Amino acid sequence: MLSFNRMLFFASLAVGLLNAASTTTTFTVNATVINTCHISATDLNFGNYDPLSVTPTDGTSTITVTCVLNSAYEVALDKGSGSGSDFTTGRKMTGDTNATELLTYNLYTEASHTTVWGDGTGSSTVSGTGSGPLSSINHTVYGRIPANENVSAQTYQDTITATINY
Repeated sequence: MLSFNRMLFFASLAVGLLNAASTTTTFTVNATVINTCHISATDLNFGNYDPLSVTPTDGTSTITVTCVLNSAYEVALDKGSGSGSDFTTGRKMTGDTNATELLTYNLYTEASHTTVWGDGTGSSTVSGTGSGPLSSINHTVYGRIPANENVSAQTYQDTITATINY
């Protein structure tokens, strides 16, 4: 047999359950995906150059691009920091012991070394379409130093800025 206190408790509980109510609401969830890309590049090291050789010296670099899925992009390379550099007569590396001495080279979009990779203002660039954050796209930069450059023995260097427009 239930005690009087227990009966009151269960009666109160039943009344509370009968008086219970609920209500609902909704809310919106949203996000804006920004159009963005990342770019990185490896150094291009031609190694040893023999100015007495009749064969040009070639080297490569890799530009890695990661862009939002389906985002169109274009990669441009500036003419470099070497004095007198341009896209038609060639970029210039500056000597480390004689800064006025320059070693001519150029950068190309393909292995045949026919299309100079430029900055997009009257010169060629490389374009592509982003494939998302987990899928980088590599672009090879083909470099060439012409044969028979009339330069002295020293180390030459230039700095190229790669820009991605998207």
